Amino acid sequence: MSRSLGLAAYLALARRGGQAGAAPDRPRPEGRVVWAHAVDAGRARALAALARQLAQHRPDIAMVMTLPADAAAGDGKSDLPRGPAIRQPLPPDNIAAAEAFLGHWRPDLCLWSGGELQPALLICAAREGVPLCLVDAEEALLERSRWPWFRDLPRAVLSEFAEIHVRDEAAARQARRMGADPACVRVTGALQEEALALPYREDDHETLARIMRTRPVWLAAMVQPEELDTVLGAHREASRAAHRCVLIVVPDDPGQSAAMAARIEAGGWRFIAWSEGGLPDETTQVILADTRGEMGLWYRLAPVSFMGSSLVSGQHGRDPDEPAAHGSAILYGPNVARYLHRYSRYAEAGGARIVRDTETLAAAVQALLPPDRAATMAHAAWEVASRGAEVTDRVVEMMLDTLDRRAAAAP
Repeated sequence: MSRSLGLAAYLALARRGGQAGAAPDRPRPEGRVVWAHAVDAGRARALAALARQLAQHRPDIAMVMTLPADAAAGDGKSDLPRGPAIRQPLPPDNIAAAEAFLGHWRPDLCLWSGGELQPALLICAAREGVPLCLVDAEEALLERSRWPWFRDLPRAVLSEFAEIHVRDEAAARQARRMGADPACVRVTGALQEEALALPYREDDHETLARIMRTRPVWLAAMVQPEELDTVLGAHREASRAAHRCVLIVVPDDPGQSAAMAARIEAGGWRFIAWSEGGLPDETTQVILADTRGEMGLWYRLAPVSFMGSSLVSGQHGRDPDEPAAHGSAILYGPNVARYLHRYSRYAEAGGARIVRDTETLAAAVQALLPPDRAATMAHAAWEVASRGAEVTDRVVEMMLDTLDRRAAAAP
């Protein structure tokens, strides 16, 4: 343990005041327990995906995931994950709360994500012999882990981490400036949910791919009724540039399919409804994909996907990892609060483009009708999605190695 006057003073204050916080509402699972802390909703989703991977391959290892209160409350739009991880509130940063939390869960490993370190909680864990690993560290969140009155405190806390994985070089520099051992700091990229390929029927894909092999195809996925006119208007403009262009429309709510079909027909479009069992022909302009569970098919057919539920106020977007995992370029509207961090990653990499109305959607679709342009954008999105899997695999490997070494050293 590093000698630190700042740490000693902070812990003295942390011992004097504070309550133990909310009592855990679940018993400790049998076997080994990983305590993973998510500083925000985005990291909670990434850690939940990691928990699912652990549950599949190492069911003897359970995960307890803590979140700050504001991450759980947020703005009501962040779909926090469910699944095998046991969700608990992060205890207050005082000695009583730390001892109560650690005494109940008895973690075998602490996986802290992002930054915003809590010295009392982490130092108590280290003194209990819990290995500490910092993952997905970000410059801005590390910067918040500063205490003006305890200048040597960041160094004392960071020195307890056996591994420090950071998003980029800026975060690495910040960690070293704060006193982290340079040998422990590794630039690994962002920890994010792995984009998984969706199932599909091969015979349907082969049939449709053969029918439409020379025709430009684009997809409007999870479309709200209020967005349909914008989508059809953009398709009309795109069809002027490529008259054989085909649009696949997937309603967000299949219960709206009949009403959408009536509006498509009233617009004079030649269309088929997939639920009726027909196949498109040379004259088909729109496919109404009005069945459930077939997004894997539509993403594979369409080099370009507009993600709906994003142009309408009150909606919050749909998951861009899905088209990215299937090699489809991504278009989206401005209302994507639920998945904003994901869309931002894809946009920064050149794999996604924002649109706002019929004119901008039509322009984006027309720009991506040439196969090479769509392929370039789709590849950029796929690279972002695949990097998430690599970072997750690295964290899992590090966790298992740490746990196995700890078990081997136990008396």
